[in-house]
Amino acid sequence: MENIMEMVRTDTFLWIMMGFMLILIIAFLIIMAQFANLNKKYKNFMKKLGNGKNLEEDLETYMYRVDKVEKQNADILNQIKTLDQDLMKCIQKIGIVRYSAFKDTGSDLSFALALLDENNDGVVLNGIYSREMSNIYAKPIQNGKSTYTVSEEEAQAIQKAIDSDGIHKIK
Repeated sequence: MENIMEMVRTDTFLWIMMGFMLILIIAFLIIMAQFANLNKKYKNFMKKLGNGKNLEEDLETYMYRVDKVEKQNADILNQIKTLDQDLMKCIQKIGIVRYSAFKDTGSDLSFALALLDENNDGVVLNGIYSREMSNIYAKPIQNGKSTYTVSEEEAQAIQKAIDSDGIHKIK
């Protein structure tokens, strides 16, 4: 251990360490020069690849646009969800039955019309025609049923609307 300490205190050791430091400094300068050259080549390559433009800036602009489109898509999906929920409450199912309410009138001028949403909620209208007058009655419908007594024609119209599943055919 004393031999090592004596060697460290000698001038030869200091010269060796200075030489080693000089080699490290030269290596560092060479690496820095190579890095600067590589950086210059990289920038030239990116300009050539971008047709004279800076490709890095183009990529940043592109990524910004992609982020913007993703946000817009998320907003559109939220709006579609809201529209779907609102659409469930709109009239989607229609059922109509024409009939003759009185034997003395022909041509099936009376009708029962059911207008329902996706949950089978809505209204059934019954238009009764006679030679002297014409009346229309409305009854609320919830889950395909009414709290009021429905006629046979109204029940048929409600069932047609439920079975129509959004396909509107008037017979």
